Amino acid sequence: DGKIYDAYVIYPKNHTSEANFVEYFVYQIMPDILENKCGYKLCIYGRDIYPGEDAASAIEKRMQKSRRLIILLTHQLINSKEDAYDQHIALYNALIQNDTKVILLEMETIGTYRKLQESLRFIIKQQGTIKWKEEHTVHPQSPNSKFWKQVRYHMPLTRRSS
Repeated sequence: DGKIYDAYVIYPKNHTSEANFVEYFVYQIMPDILENKCGYKLCIYGRDIYPGEDAASAIEKRMQKSRRLIILLTHQLINSKEDAYDQHIALYNALIQNDTKVILLEMETIGTYRKLQESLRFIIKQQGTIKWKEEHTVHPQSPNSKFWKQVRYHMPLTRRSS
């Protein structure tokens, strides 16, 4: 299908204290489980987009080469006005071109979705979110936890032979 990545990961990129866990999750936990233990290939901004690359076109190209978009929903992502470019492109691709499936990971309780942009609310209404709960942080490395099983359910089939 010409895709290189199984999923492109969208997360808040500001450095605040609550973002520390999100960054740890994005750079450590997700690759450990989804890449090392489950055989997926992720595209993570800051790891797979290189310094000096035009960020906007790099993001767009990587998304087009991804089978899924994983968006980490946090208050920071919802309230942040900057850094939303990848999110806008992702939602455009998912909704308008209808060629990429979105997986929403609710990293903290968002409560009411009123503040979310309409396109995100639409996706949530269609398929819901996968909620990260505090108890997952005790054994976040278990690919067999309910959370990771739900994530894998929405991911494309892996191409590795068993």
